[in-house]
Amino acid sequence: MPHVIVKLWPGKSEQQKTQLAEAIVQDVMNALDYGEESVSVAIEEVKSRDWAEKVYKPDIVKNWKNLYKSPGYTM
Repeated sequence: MPHVIVKLWPGKSEQQKTQLAEAIVQDVMNALDYGEESVSVAIEEVKSRDWAEKVYKPDIVKNWKNLYKSPGYTM
């Protein structure tokens, strides 16, 4: 079952985060043909000063082969 984790800087409203989660759920359902009951979304706020150590290095650099969209590049 798809579980999507979004990591972002603090400062977005609860309404924005809810809207993002709803959009992700719809896209997962459309792309992968899952029902809404099968999809979960978590949002984790990471301070900008911690981004390199807590997100960029462990999730992007060390997992480069798993990225389907890399930062700085357009699809």
